[in-house]
Amino acid sequence: VQLQASGGGLVQAGGSLRLSCAASRSIINFYFLGWYRQVPGNKRELVAYIGSGGSTNYLDSAKGRFTLSRDNAKNTVSLQMNSLKPEDTAVYYCNARISQAGVPYWGQGTEVTVSS
Repeated sequence: VQLQASGGGLVQAGGSLRLSCAASRSIINFYFLGWYRQVPGNKRELVAYIGSGGSTNYLDSAKGRFTLSRDNAKNTVSLQMNSLKPEDTAVYYCNARISQAGVPYWGQGTEVTVSS
């Protein structure tokens, strides 16, 4: 599975960005779809994901500001990010797993920079 991430950029604090991740095959039965982010020198952290039950889950600092959605017809998972803060600055990676024990697939990363 190949994942193509897009949508990063430079935005002022309080602004919005929408990240998209397009998969090379149907995502309808994927076990896990999500977005991670990483700041240089830090561990990659899970920002939001949709699990096998279909519910969405968010990093505490993202709740109320970020919305994760999937479009099975387009094989995409998107992350709408509103009210962005400088601390949201990171490289964002989409991630997918077909099954619980399956190999994780990663997108190439898209950079988000939020200026104060």
